Amino acid sequence: MERYGIPASITLAQGILESGAGMSDLARRSNNHFGIKCHRGWKGPSVYAADDTPNDCFRKYARVEDSYEDHSLFLVNGGRYSALFALSVTDYKGWARGLQKSGYATDRAYANKLIKLIEDYELYRFDDKKYRKGVSRRERDERRRLETARMTWTHQPYITHGLVYVEAVNGDSYAGIAQEFGFKVEDLLRFNEVPEDFPLSEGDIVYFQKKKARADKPYAFHTVQVGESMYSISQKYGLRMRNLYRLNKKSYAYIPEEGDLLKLR
Repeated sequence: MERYGIPASITLAQGILESGAGMSDLARRSNNHFGIKCHRGWKGPSVYAADDTPNDCFRKYARVEDSYEDHSLFLVNGGRYSALFALSVTDYKGWARGLQKSGYATDRAYANKLIKLIEDYELYRFDDKKYRKGVSRRERDERRRLETARMTWTHQPYITHGLVYVEAVNGDSYAGIAQEFGFKVEDLLRFNEVPEDFPLSEGDIVYFQKKKARADKPYAFHTVQVGESMYSISQKYGLRMRNLYRLNKKSYAYIPEEGDLLKLR
């Protein structure tokens, strides 16, 4: 960001999205974290993979760092992206929309996906110099401790709507997750508003904090889909169930139907 004027949040979000958080075949085989194709004039190593055509040419890098450097140069030197550099480095929404409009990706939801990643993981913090300089030695030491501890975790913690959570896998229980992360079982049950011995299915969200009284902006409404319950909707948005009922003036006997519009804040 300081060298090229590209928001750190945008670089991070694009890297996460394009590389599948570093787990895509292109990222692992070629250290290409941004899906940048060879294009005319590329003289470096390359690999071929299916994308727009069955055999598209992608750039290959010796190091992951080279992918990030080349991504910055790709934007700086690409004439179609020049208007973006008139935006503030804190305007991640403008950058995300501008990348989509400029044709960085053909996905019509590309900008929304970047913005969601930035907001879910609070990546906008890294656009703020005060935040980066204000991280204390104690905080850095705590981060290192957590990085060491995570080596023993079966689950990967994430953040959404400002809340820390993990996703359940087959065979999980609240007791097992509580033991893994050093929680009391009753606390996890309370945070997730479930009774004792409540079964977990693969992909279920398990929050490590108390859910919120209302959903975060910009989530104001939700259209009920097939198979959704008030509980699953409350988990989706990190919103306490009783508040979801109150916001919609519904009794606990209410069962949502496909197409119902529910208020979230």
